[in-house]
Amino acid sequence: MMNKFMCLLLFFIWTLTCFMRVALAQTNATVPVKVGIVLDLSSPTAKIGWNCINMSLSDFYVSHPHYKTRLVFILRDSQRDIVAAAAQAIDLIRTEQVQAIIGPSTSMEANFVISLGAEAHVPIVTFSATSPSLSSLGSQYFFQISQNDLAQVNAISAIVQAFGWEEAVPIYLEDDFGKGITPFLTNALQQAYVRIPYMSAISPSATDEEIKTELSNLKRNQTRLFVVHVPSDIGIRLFSIAKLIGMMNRGYVWIVTTGLGNMLNSFESPVIESMQGVLAVKSYVSRTKKLDDFEDRWKRKFIQDNPTLAGINLNALGLWAYDATTALAMAVEQVGNLGFDVSNVSGNSSDIESLGVSRNGEKLGEAISRMKFRGLSGEFSVVNGQLLASAFEMVNVVGKGQRTIGFWTAQNGFVRNLSWTNTSTYSKSKKDLREVSWPGDTNSIPKGWEIPVKGTKLRVGVPVKTGYTEFVKAILNPATNQTEITGFCIDVFNSVVQLLPYGLPYEFIPFPKMEAVISTTIYDDLINQVYFGNFDAVVGDVTIIANRSNHVDFTLPYTESGVTMIVPVKDKRKKNAWAFLKPLTWDLWVASACSFVFIGFVVWVLEHRVNEHFRGPPSHQIGTSLSFSFSIMVFAHRERVVSNLGRFVVIIWIFVVLILTQSYTASLTSLMTVEQLSPTVTDVSLLIKNRLNVGYLEGSFVHGILKEMGFQDYQLKIYNSTESCHKLFEKGVENGGIAAAFDEIPYVKLFLGNYCSSYIMVEPTFKTGGFGFVFSKGSPIVADMSRAILNVTQGNEMKRIESEWFKGSNCPDSKALVSSNSLGLESFWGLFLIAGLASVLALIISTVTFLYQNRDIWSGYNPEGTSIWRRIKMLVNIFNQRDESSHTFKKKEKRDESGSNHNGLGAVEASPASQCPPSPSSEGDESEFSFNGEGAVSSQDQFGGEANNNPDAYLPQNVEITVRHWVQHA
Repeated sequence: MMNKFMCLLLFFIWTLTCFMRVALAQTNATVPVKVGIVLDLSSPTAKIGWNCINMSLSDFYVSHPHYKTRLVFILRDSQRDIVAAAAQAIDLIRTEQVQAIIGPSTSMEANFVISLGAEAHVPIVTFSATSPSLSSLGSQYFFQISQNDLAQVNAISAIVQAFGWEEAVPIYLEDDFGKGITPFLTNALQQAYVRIPYMSAISPSATDEEIKTELSNLKRNQTRLFVVHVPSDIGIRLFSIAKLIGMMNRGYVWIVTTGLGNMLNSFESPVIESMQGVLAVKSYVSRTKKLDDFEDRWKRKFIQDNPTLAGINLNALGLWAYDATTALAMAVEQVGNLGFDVSNVSGNSSDIESLGVSRNGEKLGEAISRMKFRGLSGEFSVVNGQLLASAFEMVNVVGKGQRTIGFWTAQNGFVRNLSWTNTSTYSKSKKDLREVSWPGDTNSIPKGWEIPVKGTKLRVGVPVKTGYTEFVKAILNPATNQTEITGFCIDVFNSVVQLLPYGLPYEFIPFPKMEAVISTTIYDDLINQVYFGNFDAVVGDVTIIANRSNHVDFTLPYTESGVTMIVPVKDKRKKNAWAFLKPLTWDLWVASACSFVFIGFVVWVLEHRVNEHFRGPPSHQIGTSLSFSFSIMVFAHRERVVSNLGRFVVIIWIFVVLILTQSYTASLTSLMTVEQLSPTVTDVSLLIKNRLNVGYLEGSFVHGILKEMGFQDYQLKIYNSTESCHKLFEKGVENGGIAAAFDEIPYVKLFLGNYCSSYIMVEPTFKTGGFGFVFSKGSPIVADMSRAILNVTQGNEMKRIESEWFKGSNCPDSKALVSSNSLGLESFWGLFLIAGLASVLALIISTVTFLYQNRDIWSGYNPEGTSIWRRIKMLVNIFNQRDESSHTFKKKEKRDESGSNHNGLGAVEASPASQCPPSPSSEGDESEFSFNGEGAVSSQDQFGGEANNNPDAYLPQNVEITVRHWVQHA
């Protein structure tokens, strides 16, 4: 019984255990999800990626054991063939019904596979196809889990701009990988004012010989800056050949994109040796402990799986493959239920339209887009199907490896350390980068261009001509059989070259050859020689004009620009008897004369009562006043001015007269000398209207300007030197000579330097560019030469050169040789105003003083009402008398008393300065006046009978004294 019970118990336990195992197995069951892998398994990049994909999957499910989904990889080899990659993708979608595809390896392979994914709603996730052209397809099922090549073009442009290079030649692979970045790279460089003279495309199937041929062609050009965008297999061969043919020497600059930069740590020593001095752009990956631990594990596993590739190291592409796998596994777990709709699949395996459609492919794509986590490569975030770009690391290949010189971010530009980033500043300066070791083991920054190796020196053409040899002169020395080239333009060029920041060997080559016939189109022929590559530059009196700049580049001008007209001068001096009146206008003459009369009157009023010089008969007083005023003009006046007010007026008037006389003298001198240099012709239209002949320099572009202005061929005469031009003027228009000559300002100044007394430069001036040095189109020398020209022309060197070659050019500026106009009242009315105000002020003060002294006459007591006219007559009579209170008369009285010992006052004498009789006012009939005991003076004749009957009639004290003097004389 006991045995039966035990058997039943054991059976029950066994049954329960089986049931629990089945339940547990059902609970822990996982769903496999197929994912296709399409890679070029012969590529080191693909092998790195495949290793990282497997390790990512293992690490993910170890850390997430409870996930119900499990990715199952199905690996296919694309064999580096577009068709093979497409066939493998079709098979994976059609046969294996994969829910996603990781790969392909290259941009060209991915181009078609992306279209298949969009057709079947299968997400395509790539970690190594970086071409910007892939994102332009606009597929919602394509995810570029790598830095798009477009993100680095601004970093490359910033490097070129920071070091001041002006030319660059892109070298790219002629497929989607290379062509995808080229438009964006060239646009970024051109926005930085970097010229791209040439673009070098290398075929994916190019042999070493073909690469060598292409590099040799680049070597023969002048540009020495190359931006290389090729995959690692092509890049290794390219730099080995570049070193072999001498293109890794001093003077060259090589910048490589991430296509090579991200693989630098996997290159072997011989490859690194051939890339010494290269600047590389790498995708920046922040170093963390997790990354260091993974790198150690990855290295062991990779060597275990690939023992022949022990030198390969982990790079950014492998980290992107790791993070892409992690994101895909997380997205698959979120979507969960995945399946494939094959209801429309036909039996024809080549029918692309019957691939089938993933039922939840759209949801899976959306889930990948939402993924955000911290991966091995940094922050994982997908925007519009692309991984957000991080910073770029700038490295310099030096020694056995690479050295970081700085970083670049879109927000801050160059920084030496990413911890220094500041969103408020953006740096384009090379100062924010560490020192670079350039090819040729030098720290000196290459200039980015060199003289092409087809000539050891710059071949500079110079024009050979017969006239105006002060600018350029070529003479064959029979003793040495060498051509000696001198002149103003040559000296300027030599001085400019000496200021360049680098050495520039050159040689002058006469054109045409010394024994050849000189052409009338020598300048245009020289321009063509540069355009066709026979000359590297042209130095001479070559003018910068628009049609020439279409074929060559000019430096900044080093001479004054413009085309102007030369005409003879004629004598227009006034030779009539009244020429001396022209310096002043009629209104100024009248104003001056009136002022002389007015000032004479004012001085007479101020001096009449106190100065014997201004007394006497009326005619004598008028003559004295006028002669005094006019004689001041030559400072020959004899009369002394004794009153302070008179002196004040005279001082002001002397100042006015001094300015008037000096201005008159200057104007008369100008009219008699400067005005004679007057041009015979001042208007070009008169030359055309009257059909007068004009001249121009042989071979000059001025001929075209004259034709455009309307001159006929028969009016145009040619000259080739200053002497021949002068002879044409001397012949006269009637004898086949010219009435005017048109030439460039430098030639005109040289001509006037020899004949400045006979000719003059007149307007108009037609604008031109001046003389400049000629270089081939796009030559990088032009900018440096232009900067050096500014230093020469703005310094003393240009003055020294001009004085050496143009010693006779000392003529006055023709713009100053204009007729002088007569001086008018508008220039001097201020002086007259000052003199007038001063005179009026003196008169007012004198009048007020006089009236105040005689106030008893016009405001005193008058019981019988003396009329106003009688009072005015009394004041006039008093004004005509001498002011005995004046210090001048007091001094004279003392002298008379001491000389004659006479009691009383001496007789009033005539003015000692003039032999005139005494004033009638002094010799008047004293019988007209009577003196009463009350101190009043009566006069029947002067004041009427009423005054005799008025005992209170009253005169001031000075009048009483005067009458007393008259009585004593009687």
